[in-house]
Amino acid sequence: MSALNRRGRRRAPSRVLTLPALLLPLLAASLPAAAATPQLNSGDTAWVLVSGVLVLLMTIPGLALFYGGMVRKKNVLATMMQSFAITAFVSVIWLIAGYSLAFGEGNGFIGDLSKLFLQNLAANWDRPLVLGAATPNPLQLSIPESVFAFFQIAFAVITPAVITGSFAERMKFTALLWFSAAWTLLVYAPIAHWVWHPMGWLYQMGIADYAGGTVVEVNSGIAGLMAALILGRRLGYGQENMAPWNLAYAVTGASLLWVGWLGFNSGGAGGANPNAGLAVLVTHFAAAGATLSWLFAEWATLGKPTVLGAISGAVAGLVAITPAAGFVLPAQAFLIGVIAGLVCFWAVTRLKVRLGYDDSLDAFGVHGVGGIWGTLATGLLAFAPLSGGAVAPGLHQFFIQAVGVGATILYDGVVSAAILLVIDRLHGIRVSRDEEREGLDEVLHGETVST
Repeated sequence: MSALNRRGRRRAPSRVLTLPALLLPLLAASLPAAAATPQLNSGDTAWVLVSGVLVLLMTIPGLALFYGGMVRKKNVLATMMQSFAITAFVSVIWLIAGYSLAFGEGNGFIGDLSKLFLQNLAANWDRPLVLGAATPNPLQLSIPESVFAFFQIAFAVITPAVITGSFAERMKFTALLWFSAAWTLLVYAPIAHWVWHPMGWLYQMGIADYAGGTVVEVNSGIAGLMAALILGRRLGYGQENMAPWNLAYAVTGASLLWVGWLGFNSGGAGGANPNAGLAVLVTHFAAAGATLSWLFAEWATLGKPTVLGAISGAVAGLVAITPAAGFVLPAQAFLIGVIAGLVCFWAVTRLKVRLGYDDSLDAFGVHGVGGIWGTLATGLLAFAPLSGGAVAPGLHQFFIQAVGVGATILYDGVVSAAILLVIDRLHGIRVSRDEEREGLDEVLHGETVST
């Protein structure tokens, strides 16, 4: 439970509690028997709504511009289309069954079908959400479920959109849609349930994942790596010039990601409260630290600090602070960012080259590696008073974090690979060599960028 809620409960036991929407690992302590019936809070509702909009802004136009600016001109529209189409398509998948599988009661591994099509809102649309009502320690929030569901849609959308960076410039559009649907239901929803629902086995173990270090970052990075390995390298990889088409687009996209990420992390506080303010602050410092460490590493090894390096470093810092945003103080957040910039720079410039895989836009090198580091670092650098002692630094918490990372890597890697191989067998996942040479804009969508 957040420090705010713990202090608030001591000062005013009858006060309605504001419980973080994503800060589930902190909420293992039972609510007091005499706690007041929860009520909707307009300020908290407004803040989570704004945060959800900021997260959605990260995908369209943020990620669309970021990725679109980093591919070759012949593939820019197809790349941006992937983010845009996923936003619409995965939202519908989330409505039909994804939300229910993630946040229905279910068991330790998966939700249930009680929230299909969000029909449950017919009975409780104007009431505060109680998450895990059938569990011994239900989580009583001060926002309606419609707001929580919208906030979660934005997370469900951006995660598969991030994966597209690993297979940019070579996947069929139809294969993308099949993969996004299957992956959302079979990988994203179960892991979200593990970590963020009171029934989830990782939640019950005590994992500290404020806004998606495992669910979003490690998850998308590992799936991206599987896609890069299964699809194989782009034609001409390592021989032809594959420099970004328009870095100005990429900088604009990265800037939107930086600003949007402030809502991505602080919305996990569940409302307009000190936890949200701290999450904004530490997120910003982590991004700044990683930007600088990546730039200086690049300057020292390659001779010049580049624009591409600066924006890559910023995203690496934002990724790494995601699981830790509600658990660390600014100095520790800055340190997480600095190290994230260095390890992700190494993964992108050394590890990828040494192993020879073609992670086109470095989804694994930045999101996978950065997410692993940030999730593990949370167990080492957490400031216990922020969680009322629920998350304390040490070997015990580090072990829990490592279990969460390992389980995500194993499950995600196996299931993502299986989904890709099945789609390839039944439909094919990669465009032909001639189509790839011509460019996906014209081949898949019949359009081109004219300027």
